[in-house]
Amino acid sequence: MKILCIADDLIPEGYLAEGLAATPPLAEAAEIRRWRHDSIDALQADNLRIEQAGPEAVEPPADIFEDIGRFDAVITQFCPVPASVIERGTRLRVIGVLRGGTENVDRAAAAAHGIQVINTPGRNAEAVAEFTLGMILSETRNIARSDANLRRGSWDRDFPNGSAVPEIEGKTVGIVGLGQIGRRVASFVRVMGATVAYFDPMVPQADGFDRYTDLTELAAASDILCVHARLTPQTHRLVSREVLSVMRPKAILVNTARSGLVDEEALIEALQGGRLAGAAIDTFDVEPLPPDSPFLTLRNVTLTAHLAGSTIDAFKKTPRLLAPRVLDALRGE
Repeated sequence: MKILCIADDLIPEGYLAEGLAATPPLAEAAEIRRWRHDSIDALQADNLRIEQAGPEAVEPPADIFEDIGRFDAVITQFCPVPASVIERGTRLRVIGVLRGGTENVDRAAAAAHGIQVINTPGRNAEAVAEFTLGMILSETRNIARSDANLRRGSWDRDFPNGSAVPEIEGKTVGIVGLGQIGRRVASFVRVMGATVAYFDPMVPQADGFDRYTDLTELAAASDILCVHARLTPQTHRLVSREVLSVMRPKAILVNTARSGLVDEEALIEALQGGRLAGAAIDTFDVEPLPPDSPFLTLRNVTLTAHLAGSTIDAFKKTPRLLAPRVLDALRGE
């Protein structure tokens, strides 16, 4: 058994080796190579191109896969595994992806060759959930705006919600997508005294949470609406213009998932017109956010640069989470 493990600037060789060590058979079979970039920003730029256009959008260095025919499995985070590599991987049985999504793997080619593609669900659930709570507090309590004012030498406390700054206690927090991240966010705000409601067709019930079968009804009932669904063709623009139109005037929207889940144009219009109290957004249709983006002209929005899932703890734990699943797949379990 031979496993090709591809490190990068966010999960370097040391993190991979440490994580695989907890699964000795895999560690003994592993050969680690590096997908090199000049900076983390360059790596993220390649990753964004792959997320938007698929595994063929960026060509991996030839030396990474030059002898792919020797390996039974590939473990990668961002490095793409296109059809051309899969076709040459005559021994490949498993491709393990060190992240929740598998956009960097040609899944159709893998299926055609009988190769199982495995992701790492929940690998950054804690990171994204903590960040989401931070975004809720930053937007409702004007933390980022006050910091920016002070750095400009201004003691300005005239915020868009200045006459009615809310607390989380007693509010209804709507969760769109009650997976590992959504459940963790729900547990945070519930401890803070919020009522939790959710929309997720895959979760028929959840103890202590109010279930809505219609997203529009959940949006209308929520003071804070948090988006944590997975982006698929079926969930594209899930938070639509109609959904945004029924939200309460004092409500906020928080998106730390994929930008494609929200109708960005409709959200900007709602914020510009004051139909929403505010929003906190970590992902955008165009990244990096262009200097002429309407988001940058709004006072009632908190913006961050696609940071939610990026913590050292998430990157370190991911190989440890994925390794036993890859080994089980190779053993046919």
